[in-house]
Amino acid sequence: MDINFFVMAACFCAYFVKGIVGFANTIVFTSILSFRYNNINISPVGLWLGVPPNILMPIKERKSIRLKKWLPIAAIVLVSDLPGMFLLKYGNASTLKVILGVVIIGIGLEMLDRQLRPRKSKGSKKLLLGFGALTGFINGLFGIGALLAAYMERTTQSASEFRGNLCMVFLVDAIFRIIAYTCLGIVTLESLWTAVRLVPCMLLGLGAGMFVSRFVEERKMKLVVIVVLIFSGAAICITNLMR
Repeated sequence: MDINFFVMAACFCAYFVKGIVGFANTIVFTSILSFRYNNINISPVGLWLGVPPNILMPIKERKSIRLKKWLPIAAIVLVSDLPGMFLLKYGNASTLKVILGVVIIGIGLEMLDRQLRPRKSKGSKKLLLGFGALTGFINGLFGIGALLAAYMERTTQSASEFRGNLCMVFLVDAIFRIIAYTCLGIVTLESLWTAVRLVPCMLLGLGAGMFVSRFVEERKMKLVVIVVLIFSGAAICITNLMR
């Protein structure tokens, strides 16, 4: 993937959103770039960009990390990663983009429901298995872990516990996917170099988002992001179905 204004803008927007609402950077990054690039070129770059935050956050929130919270779901996610990875490697690019559009719409609707009707769950084994398996498949395919965030938000008691345990799963998953993507030829030195060159855009977007978050009500901004995601998912589906 060449570094150009479109790619830099996508990276800035993705981490600007993360700076404001604390999530959705991968969905934003992937959905914007999907209008011009294939997912096999997007996922490894997004994977590399997500590693530093997932290392720093567990260190910061280490007192709130609970092995029994993150280890079971991490194990399910890793197993479920594999089918998604093989589909990313060998699937049809246009078909994958339609799947991505449907995934983004579904995640957007789930996030909207969560915002309008916040609730906690005790985290049943069936819910754990369902969220873990679906998250792993989508993660292996697109690098999107928003469904896992939805599960963690329902089963953790504080923002610190949520961030720490969620990022532990993402960190373990990232290490596994880097190894597996490399074996499949998806991760290359070129993708790593692209991610390194995008770090300034990532930091600028993150800093700008954190600054703006001081003046914007978080809940309203989350709703705006969710609506934009739903419409972008629909646009991706329509654009690729018409081809």
